[in-house]
Amino acid sequence: MRPLKIISVHNRYLQPGGEDQVFESEARLLTKCGHQVTQVQEQTTYPDGVVKKLGVAVDCIWSRKWYREFRQMLQSTRPDVVHIHNFFPLISPSVYYACRREGVPVVQTLHNYRLICASAELYRDGKVCEECLHHGLRRGVRYGCYQGSKLGTAALSLMLGVHRRLRTWNNLVDCYIALTEFARNKMIEGGLPADRIRVKPNFVLPDPGPREAGPREAGSRDAASKESGSKGGSAGYALFVGRLVKAKGVLSMMKAWEHMPRHIPLMIAGDGPCREQLESELKGGKLPSVTYLGRLSRPDTLATMKGARFLVFPSEWYEGFPVTIAESFACGVPVICSRLGSMQEIVTDGLTGLHFEAGDAEDMAKKVQWAWEHPEEIDTMGRLARREFETKYTASRNIEMLEEIYEFAIASRNKMMDLAEPQVLQV
Repeated sequence: MRPLKIISVHNRYLQPGGEDQVFESEARLLTKCGHQVTQVQEQTTYPDGVVKKLGVAVDCIWSRKWYREFRQMLQSTRPDVVHIHNFFPLISPSVYYACRREGVPVVQTLHNYRLICASAELYRDGKVCEECLHHGLRRGVRYGCYQGSKLGTAALSLMLGVHRRLRTWNNLVDCYIALTEFARNKMIEGGLPADRIRVKPNFVLPDPGPREAGPREAGSRDAASKESGSKGGSAGYALFVGRLVKAKGVLSMMKAWEHMPRHIPLMIAGDGPCREQLESELKGGKLPSVTYLGRLSRPDTLATMKGARFLVFPSEWYEGFPVTIAESFACGVPVICSRLGSMQEIVTDGLTGLHFEAGDAEDMAKKVQWAWEHPEEIDTMGRLARREFETKYTASRNIEMLEEIYEFAIASRNKMMDLAEPQVLQV
């Protein structure tokens, strides 16, 4: 493929996460393969004061500033394609209209379910919720699904509703990237055009390589294993990596480990709102086989991962495509995860890991204990997980898929150039 000029757009969240990592990894990969990438970023902030908050609410529907400045950028750089990762809340959908006015194709990655759900997770009150999907966006306002604020949810829902009526999502995006078939089907159910949604999973860059030995040997050699020495010897450990929030199944995991045999140690790496409760239970002796490592750097995370027997991924929402699972596969570490959404698509039960019922601490404990007591079977699953990574989640495979998507978007935009210009929303 000829070298392309690409503008990659991302509105970062307050707390860094997987989307930020994918945004950076794709830019590095594209640049490495000879493409020219311009990264355009905005950092989310939440201002104080009613007037400023109202201004942000208006801008999330249509930002005059971003429309004007982005159009100027398009005119000066003349990119072949614009790739949008996240526009909410500050960049706004106005950038789509700037692209259409300048004739530039648009690709958008659907990292979450924002376009069909106010919370972006299809999750509420500790369980999966599809009320906005089936009954309209007003349901989200009723529950205050966006950060627990009915006013904030109303602003977000108004943005989504306005652009649905304008058919922004259907007419101004040339190709969507869904991370799994499960997510693709949900977004089609929510009204996005099926013929313009391609599936491209996340990937791992650079490849950390598989662990050199089985987890029992490897676990005895790294720093994390030293932490677990008093809680199970040098036989490895179970590992959780992620945000410490209820939606990630952290509380269910803690409940499962309250009654777990002491010879099955768990390492927890990450940070978030549930940290205080975790540390409190650790101090109170309720989790004697659990060690909290805090937030680790990526190199330390991968090193710790290579010392684990398996990764525990107990998330209770559908998930997009957890980079952590792909990293675990890359390290040759199987995954024990919830039988839910994208997770059960990525992890094959009995081959690359095990499934348990989401939110069921007893079932989770049962699967973890089986895994711990069958190390040879888990070693085999780890080798199959690495093979799965090599087939699906390498950078070389991903760049092929991404370039095909860009080619499709460019060809689609060329076919649509004779269509009437869409109206520009004035706010």
